Amino acid sequence: MSERIAQIVVREGQTVAAGDTVLVLEPERTGARLDAARADAMRLRAALDEARAGPRGETIAAARAQLRGAEGVALTARRDFDRVRRMVEREMLPPSDLDFARAALASADAQELAARESLTLLENGTRSEQIVQAEAALAAAEAEVQSLQVDLARTRITAPRAGFVESLPYRLGDQVPVGTPLAILLVGDRPYARVYIPQPLRASVQVGTTATVRLHGTDIHFNGRVRAIRSEPSFTPYYALSGEDASRLSWLAEIELDTAADALPIGHPVRAEFQATKP
Repeated sequence: MSERIAQIVVREGQTVAAGDTVLVLEPERTGARLDAARADAMRLRAALDEARAGPRGETIAAARAQLRGAEGVALTARRDFDRVRRMVEREMLPPSDLDFARAALASADAQELAARESLTLLENGTRSEQIVQAEAALAAAEAEVQSLQVDLARTRITAPRAGFVESLPYRLGDQVPVGTPLAILLVGDRPYARVYIPQPLRASVQVGTTATVRLHGTDIHFNGRVRAIRSEPSFTPYYALSGEDASRLSWLAEIELDTAADALPIGHPVRAEFQATKP
């Protein structure tokens, strides 16, 4: 995540164990997002509990009262309609009054039907599909909380393995881009050297062959053992694999050194000797 560096706990050249804190990013923005996600999950959890519990008894009682009121209004409208109809038949009222009475009766009947359906809906409780939707929404919110908890924990950068702090590219207060390394650690049980084995030596050098690795420009040397050799040659065009050009082939190999080389800096130039032959 793109945050400022709030604290640098280690220094370059320091040895760290797995789990040691290396540096800390500002946690405020991620913490605020986590609080918001927790509040949203709490809201959805309450909505799910409400859906599972169904309507309250008071709500159902109020719906029944509304139905009784709508039934009374409909009964009055029906009586008014019958009275107006008889009077119109006797020509005591104009036909327009009958139309008004018919419309009032239709409206009262509709309100009665709506009140009855509302009561039935409450008495039947929450639909199972609505409960499933509420459960899915809560699960998504809880997953978001877990994701943000991981993000918040990652604002404290820890060493994934025991190693040696080779480099700290950023300084206190720097805004780090997303996806960039915050610390370079040298890890592994043993240090190793990379060398190129020329074609004349390739047949005599195998995995397990012992070697003496010397630091360039010094008399310092370390004992080692070849632990890996690339199967394909390096720095060679595909057409130079036979004839006189074959002598130019070279293979990248890794030589595992003894513990005396633990403190060597990365990238130091070396040369390797195999069976008294100097490549």
